[in-house]
Amino acid sequence: MKKYLAVLAAVLTALLVAGCGSNADTASESSSAASEEHNTQDVMFAQMMVPHHQQAIEMADMVPGRGASPQLESLAEQIKNAQQPEIDEMTGWLESWDQNVPDPDSSMGDHAGHAGMGGMMTDEQMTALEAASGPEFEKMWLEMMIQHHAGAVQMAEEQKEYGQYEPAMAMADEIIKSQQAEIDQMEEMLAS
Repeated sequence: MKKYLAVLAAVLTALLVAGCGSNADTASESSSAASEEHNTQDVMFAQMMVPHHQQAIEMADMVPGRGASPQLESLAEQIKNAQQPEIDEMTGWLESWDQNVPDPDSSMGDHAGHAGMGGMMTDEQMTALEAASGPEFEKMWLEMMIQHHAGAVQMAEEQKEYGQYEPAMAMADEIIKSQQAEIDQMEEMLAS
């Protein structure tokens, strides 16, 4: 009888341990799945940041051939190289969530629809920038891109406050860090 009780106790102990391990695994899986879930803020962040980034790339594309300094040409290239992969990533999120992906052509030449977004330039501002060259272009471009980046930083801060999708939260962190550093750099360029 003692032997039977000892075996029964061992079996029950093994079942309890296995049960606890399975609960821990389930909790871990639930936590992981929750971090992959998205909310309305995550969708709005991606849908607004895509055209915002597209306009920054449009502005960066204006730099070559305008008599800008090599420093500005380098910065414009840096902005393009950072923001296009982010556009691609956010587009992937939106497609996987079955959400509307902003049309890349809608921001080109039609900025009025995005004027409510922080830092977005109007059609008039973009036309004036396109018409400028030399030091006038460089000054306008720096002032406009500082404003544009400040809008992106604000949008990223809102994402950090209200979003939940982990990759979007990580991107918001990166936008805040990199674009604030570029704002600082552009302010120095303006002052010199």
